[in-house]
Amino acid sequence: MNKLYFLTFFVLLLFDCAGRQIVDPIFKNDGKTAIRGYDPVSYFTESKPKEGNSKFSYHWQGADWQFSSEKNLEKFKKSPETYAPQYGGYCAYAMRDGEAYETDPKAWKVVSGKLYLNYNEKVHGFWERDVPGNINKADNQWKVLPRKEVRP
Repeated sequence: MNKLYFLTFFVLLLFDCAGRQIVDPIFKNDGKTAIRGYDPVSYFTESKPKEGNSKFSYHWQGADWQFSSEKNLEKFKKSPETYAPQYGGYCAYAMRDGEAYETDPKAWKVVSGKLYLNYNEKVHGFWERDVPGNINKADNQWKVLPRKEVRP
């Protein structure tokens, strides 16, 4: 009986570990560019998403970040953690359940000086039903979500 119990426990543990999603630290829909090429600083300075330009680019956390101006690029370089979206740019609503889903840069909100992105406008509406609760859950999940190591 003890051997069967141990074997069952081991198999369940194996499946649980194998089922955990290992993600890149930054969401890159094309494998290299963060937040679909949108300028993360624009959410704070212009209160709207603005497409970046590849001539204003910066490599950080294993991703290429694009900016709409040299000024925004320099702001990001000085303090990337201030402007980068939470949860590596993955969907804030999905992250509350420990899932890393892609995002639409037009489904966004700045809360307490932090940028949150969501999968799309519909999901963003669900997320807004309980912003503080969803952020709390997502923060906890992000802390334990396995991430790939970033190499320079």
